[in-house]
Amino acid sequence: MQPKLPPDTRPQPDLFCSRLENMLNRRHPLYRLAHKIDWEFFEKEFGPLYVEKVGRPGLPIRLLVGLHFLKHAFGESGESVVERFVENPYWQCFCGVEYFQHTFPLDPTSLVRWRKRIKPEEIRVRL
Repeated sequence: MQPKLPPDTRPQPDLFCSRLENMLNRRHPLYRLAHKIDWEFFEKEFGPLYVEKVGRPGLPIRLLVGLHFLKHAFGESGESVVERFVENPYWQCFCGVEYFQHTFPLDPTSLVRWRKRIKPEEIRVRL
C-alpha cells in the first residue's frame, strides 16, 4: 500500500498556483538528484511496513525518505529540517511536494516515529 496525504491536506491547484517543478532551476543539484532517485524502490521496500485500515493514514514514503536524506546530507536537526523545508522550495520538490507549502505537511514527531519503525539494521538489509 502506498500511503498518501489525506485528500483534505493535499493542495488543490487553482489559477494562481504554479507547480514547483515548473518554477525551479532544473540545473539545481537537488532538483537533478530528485529526478535520478528511484523513489519507487523505497515505496516497494517500505510499503509492506504499512497496514491498511489500522490507525492514521500513512504518510508518503517519498516525503519521509526525502526529509531523512536532507537531514543527514545537510547535518540538520529534526527541528531545523522542519524550518528549512517550509522555506525552501527545492527541499519541497525533492520530497515530492507539487505546490509550495507554507506549513509543514506532517507533525514533526512523525519523523521520529517513522525512524523507529524503519530500524537501521532493516534499512541496511533492504538497501
